[in-house]
Amino acid sequence: MSIYHSIEQVIASYFKVEFSIVLNEVSLQQTKKEFSGDLTFVLFPYLKKAQKSPQELGTSLGSFLVDNTKEIVTFNIVKGFLNLTLSDVFYFNHFNDLFATKNYGIKEPTTNTPTVLVEYSSPNTNKPLHLGHIRNNLLGHAVANILDANGKNVIRAQIINDRGIHICKSMVAWKRYGKNETPETNAIKGDQLVGSYYVKFDQVYKEEVKGLITSGYSEEEALQKAPIMLEAKSLLQLWEAGDPETHILWKQMNQWVYDGFEITYKNLGVFFDRLYYESQTYLLGKEIIEEGLSEKLFYKKEDGSVWVDLTDEGMDEKLLLRADGTSVYITQDLGTANQRFADFPSLSGMVYTVGNEQDYHFKVLFSIFKKLGYSWADSLYHLSYGMVDLPSGKMKSREGTVVDADDLIEQMRKTAQEISEEMGKLDGLSFSEKQTLYQTIGLGALKYYILKVDPKKRILFDPKESVDFNGNTGPFIQYTHARIKTLLGKETERIVSFSSNFQLELIEKFILKQLFIFPEIILQAGQIQSPALVANYVYDLVKAFNTFYQNVPVLSVKNADQKEFRMRLSEKVAEVIANACSLLGIEVPNRM
Repeated sequence: MSIYHSIEQVIASYFKVEFSIVLNEVSLQQTKKEFSGDLTFVLFPYLKKAQKSPQELGTSLGSFLVDNTKEIVTFNIVKGFLNLTLSDVFYFNHFNDLFATKNYGIKEPTTNTPTVLVEYSSPNTNKPLHLGHIRNNLLGHAVANILDANGKNVIRAQIINDRGIHICKSMVAWKRYGKNETPETNAIKGDQLVGSYYVKFDQVYKEEVKGLITSGYSEEEALQKAPIMLEAKSLLQLWEAGDPETHILWKQMNQWVYDGFEITYKNLGVFFDRLYYESQTYLLGKEIIEEGLSEKLFYKKEDGSVWVDLTDEGMDEKLLLRADGTSVYITQDLGTANQRFADFPSLSGMVYTVGNEQDYHFKVLFSIFKKLGYSWADSLYHLSYGMVDLPSGKMKSREGTVVDADDLIEQMRKTAQEISEEMGKLDGLSFSEKQTLYQTIGLGALKYYILKVDPKKRILFDPKESVDFNGNTGPFIQYTHARIKTLLGKETERIVSFSSNFQLELIEKFILKQLFIFPEIILQAGQIQSPALVANYVYDLVKAFNTFYQNVPVLSVKNADQKEFRMRLSEKVAEVIANACSLLGIEVPNRM
């Protein structure tokens, strides 16, 4: 419930008594910075029913609020907007409640709490994680955290694409050129090792295609008949037939990749509650297809392939099963979703964190579920996100030009070290403390830079720009938190309670208003699945605190009550910064 609820109730009673108008909902918003006041009520929707001008209605309502509430002390009218000024008593009372609240803004789950599954990462097992995976993981994990904070039970899941021609390409290249190399013999992460053979496959494939074209084959023929590609296709057939030797190698190379992924996930600070594997789910969905056929929701073509017609919904016809009875991706997705609701009977919804190149796929998938009449079809959400670009351009995994996730994490650490040393930010800390902080600052910079942008927008990521101790960056937020902790550590004597025998500064009121809306920010971020709301909120809070810190004395103020209030205000700001950053997966140090 809004802290402004009592004011909203008085406004509703005014309209009922004066004009017999029943307001089902009263919405107050923060007054724009350029106008005097704290809260604004929009008059326009009620002028006709009240048969009054904006000035008349605003004056009447404003006077009523001043006379009938303790919270409103004065008002002004700007065109159709009634701007209300809150009393210091209001701020003090609500701040005292807020200060006494542990984990302010965070809802705890109850017995009736809904369960939501958030899927993210979903890598292929033929290569290491890259920059695109980083955005995916950070977004999915942050959304899961935010839903957690909204009091939901959250299952963090990933589906690992561990079968298909892609992994067979790495396997063939390793069989040809690997000489029994392992991550241990080469002192390399397993995903990096397997990824190098995926690149090797492409290099050899291109050379073989070139050779075939030179000998007289057309390009199309050469692409199909290149020996290494034929080997990969043969290996896939052996895998699907259950060939023991092939499966042994497949399991071994996949395990190398999983071990490598685990290191990257740990470094990123993300985790999963449930893993699904494509090798175990790719056959799921066929029963659903048969169900749809029997109910004449789908249809079969002469060649035996199964389709769904979605033209009435503004889409097209979609293949569900090939003529030979084999599954396509959407068949698997149908089966996997159904399996998840079977695995978790209390599941009320799912969030798919997948790039915007799959927007149409999920539109089709969700439409099929609705066509099938599943009760949970309306509770599915595609968390679509844009690509991440670097100043150097697009990434291509086959050519080995991807921005490797591990390399980027290390680059962020080094960049944080270089900038910290240049600015002398960490002088006086021990060597081990500095090393830990370089990692914390570098990762904080990376996470914040990516999460502050609306998921749907494309990002141009500049590592150096992200590690800036000023401006809208992670390090700026981390540094402010450390600054507050240092401030709090300087005062040894604190009073148990304080009297409100002083007038609040404008910047103090602004900070309090920012604190008051934190629960609403978490709620909104959960509703629209956007960590950017939280990121930009915490930046605004940090900016406000730094203005306060630079212009208002804290430790040196003479009034003991005022001093205690400012210390408590600083303490709560630090707590909210830490809570907000925790939702984003960002650590905030106590010293910097």
